[in-house]
Amino acid sequence: MCEQRDSSLAGQRVVVVGGGIFGTVHSYLALRRGAQVVHLERDLAPQGASVRNFGLVWVSGRAPGRELELALRARELWGCIAHKNPGIGFRENGSLTLVNRFDELAVLERVMQRGDADERGFEILSADEVRRKNPALAGEFLGGLFCKRDAAVESRKALAVLRAAMQSTGRYDYLPARELVGIGDYEVTDHQGVHHRGDRVYLCLGASLSGFAAELFESEPLRTVRLQMAETEPLGRVLTTSLANGDSLRYYPGFHEFSSGLVPQNPEAATYAIQLLCQQRLHGGLTIGDTHEPDEPGLFSTSDRPMEIIMEAARALIGSRMPRVERRWSGTYHQLTSPLGDEVYFRKEVARGVVAVTGAGGRGMTLAPAIAEESFQ
Repeated sequence: MCEQRDSSLAGQRVVVVGGGIFGTVHSYLALRRGAQVVHLERDLAPQGASVRNFGLVWVSGRAPGRELELALRARELWGCIAHKNPGIGFRENGSLTLVNRFDELAVLERVMQRGDADERGFEILSADEVRRKNPALAGEFLGGLFCKRDAAVESRKALAVLRAAMQSTGRYDYLPARELVGIGDYEVTDHQGVHHRGDRVYLCLGASLSGFAAELFESEPLRTVRLQMAETEPLGRVLTTSLANGDSLRYYPGFHEFSSGLVPQNPEAATYAIQLLCQQRLHGGLTIGDTHEPDEPGLFSTSDRPMEIIMEAARALIGSRMPRVERRWSGTYHQLTSPLGDEVYFRKEVARGVVAVTGAGGRGMTLAPAIAEESFQ
């Protein structure tokens, strides 16, 4: 069932701190339920991992059980949100995880035997079938795993589009350039000394924390992970799906139970925990990455070698006519280090009526709508 406009929060005031995908979708769903929303953001506009990502709604790599359930629900909610807000650039393009070795193909075959393969929309394709599915691919590969349920949004546009839609309700106040400096029961305080009180308060803070916000999480089971990505000039042809390479079988939890037999990754790629992900943006350029390095405090520079390895992997699949890189960036996200039971993300009441929600570990764009929905159940 799609998200529905209801009045379960009518008459309530909801305060959300953090303008990234978690905070924005919490605000959006609270408004859909009839609340008055005050939304604080540290910067003039979000600058963290929520805009420094692929925009992938990635069901294929999610772990079986609760994580997959959240991803499937979020995928449904993204479709509902896009129906009302087409400017977010949502598209049901699916994905191809392309493999070049028989040990990788064996992992795909075992995944297909698991009971959730149909739920994810999985299908193993031969090399010829891959090319028919995505004719722009001019590289070499043995075959691939198609996931019908994977999708994408335009991550650098979606948040602004949703804020504009929320402002049109007359029940939404967006307050940028407001640093969190304190919390109390049912309230937060910003750096201007303003107390923002609500019936519910949600702290949806990114991983780049300072001051009071950093102190708030310093003893929690969270680690900061660094990603490196780049965007190319327009490709000149259309990639009909999102892409991943066989190294994704090492890093996505949805494949972990079958990946022990994989040949060890190239040591240099393993140093940076590299996999290739690729998503074509609506302007035609490619967003490519991805690394999973533990963040080093105080590190401000990025090494060129990881992106060289990523570009080599992209050329191997897409072909030698890869456009040049136009821009590159790094970012950080929070990851829950010691999940208990079926925990997928970090949720904790830090004062009466004040709940912190973070730690989705690079799955924020995929899972945010379902996680926000849980906040209001």
